[in-house]
Amino acid sequence: MAKLFTSLGLMSGTSGDGVDASLITTDGKEKFDLISDYYFEYPPEIYKNLVELKDKISEKIDLQKYALELDKFERDITFFNAKIVREIIEKSKRKFDFIGFHGQTIYHNPKDKISKQLGNGSLLAQLSDTSVVYNFRDNDIANGGQGAPLTPVYHKLLSNNLNLYPSIFLNIGGIMNTTIFKDKNKFLATDIGPGMCLIDKWIRLNSKLKFDDKGIIASKGKISVNLNYYLDTFFHFEKKYPNKKYIKSFDINDFDLSFVRGLNLEDGLATLVEYTASIIVDYYIYIQKFTKLTNYNPILILCGGGRKNKYLVKRICSNLKKFISKENPKNIIKLIDEYNVNGDFVESQAFAYLAIRSKLGLPISFPNTTDCLKPLTGGKIIFK
Repeated sequence: MAKLFTSLGLMSGTSGDGVDASLITTDGKEKFDLISDYYFEYPPEIYKNLVELKDKISEKIDLQKYALELDKFERDITFFNAKIVREIIEKSKRKFDFIGFHGQTIYHNPKDKISKQLGNGSLLAQLSDTSVVYNFRDNDIANGGQGAPLTPVYHKLLSNNLNLYPSIFLNIGGIMNTTIFKDKNKFLATDIGPGMCLIDKWIRLNSKLKFDDKGIIASKGKISVNLNYYLDTFFHFEKKYPNKKYIKSFDINDFDLSFVRGLNLEDGLATLVEYTASIIVDYYIYIQKFTKLTNYNPILILCGGGRKNKYLVKRICSNLKKFISKENPKNIIKLIDEYNVNGDFVESQAFAYLAIRSKLGLPISFPNTTDCLKPLTGGKIIFK
């Protein structure tokens, strides 16, 4: 019988609002049980510093330019995560075998083979007296991969357990990533473009809010830009130039708000929501052809914070309806919550799972998910 480990996953997404935490037991392979999920919002000072740092770090040279600020902020992030660990130990009355510590992404550039997550694994292990797995992306990048996305192997576990084939898992975080399952044995993954990063940035710049709750403000605006010119995402590039290597992962700095500049709050949000919805639908149609699923309508399973934006989901349904025959989009587009999985915590659960796979030397990235040369394990382990 395979040994079961207790693992805590700590995930800070590109939205930068706080830390999702998931406590699980798993054998790192097929067995998985969720114990509990938690959310810890960043204190105002950490959130403010993070937003300011993200605005400063747009090129790799900025990592050196602002090294002292980054080091200080990394300590703040690590101490905040250590406080989370202590709270969860107290609440759960459990000790963990491992902590899967993703850290806070500050810069990601696969062209330059850099993916920088702030979070000191050694310090967290010391403060929590628990073994920590971190730096999950480094080994992938060192071996020809793009360092993202890393959640697909966990999506595979979910799809196997829930028997979801054919399906597309779509995580609508700051950057969107997908995992496509044609059947139980084949899966393909990639980032596809901006999810909530531009939408959230627009509302931060034009109001005192952090995000548009349920998309209510966007629903009051009108789409004010012809978006066809801007929908030049990687899968269009791959379609036009099939022999060229294309980027499969993105950073929030790869996209900007120039095409909505000058619009008011509502119209800017409506236009940005339409932009994200159009990328999703375009990709759905493309992947049907790419995977020869034209006789099917694979289930589109929404995860991440963006699934809570009801206006965005409405626009996805509306746009998709133009392309699918007979089938009602509501039968195709599902929130992962409908399968008794909390869509807020899929990634924190994933990094708890990846920590155990790393400990066991099992692969966490694959040629068909990150473009790495071969299936690779990853994650630096600090044992306690």
